[in-house]
Amino acid sequence: MKVFTYSEARQKLAALLERALREGAVRIRRKDGEVFVLRPEESNDSPLDVPGLDLGLSRDEIVRFVRAGRRKV
Repeated sequence: MKVFTYSEARQKLAALLERALREGAVRIRRKDGEVFVLRPEESNDSPLDVPGLDLGLSRDEIVRFVRAGRRKV
């Protein structure tokens, strides 16, 4: 993991964020020697949590489509 100085981090913040996203984390060292780790926050959202679509279908139409898709050929 590459260590950046505080001045470098200030000048290249966008690039640092992209690198942290790619590599998992980056370190930033201050003049006094303290080191900080910058890493992306883990998402708590489910990848299956997607917005719904209003297709204007009735419940009966949806049931009919599902049943048609389950019919044996």
